[in-house]
Amino acid sequence: MSAYFLCLVLFCVGLYCILRKRNLIKIIIGLAIIEYAVNLFFVLAGYRIHGRAPILAADQEIVNMVDPLVQAIVLTAIVIGLATTALIVAIAIRIYDKYGTFDITRINKLKG
Repeated sequence: MSAYFLCLVLFCVGLYCILRKRNLIKIIIGLAIIEYAVNLFFVLAGYRIHGRAPILAADQEIVNMVDPLVQAIVLTAIVIGLATTALIVAIAIRIYDKYGTFDITRINKLKG
């Protein structure tokens, strides 16, 4: 149960970075922290104590296996998260080239 609480704390730290920070790089890091918190929550949801790998042989019973669907979802989420993070960083670099700053309050004041 404490691991779920730590996932919530990690999610709240990332949400704080997004809502309160004014630097684009810090906002991107906050998004990554939220992504890691959600992935960790999914892994914990599929975990079982003394669980075994989800590999089934012909003479084995299905007893106390971890959920393989959660592992596939997390792997897919990692790939999608990496692609979106790369896109956001590329957009942040273009904004820095145009305005010369990562501060979103100064970017909002500029026209053009």
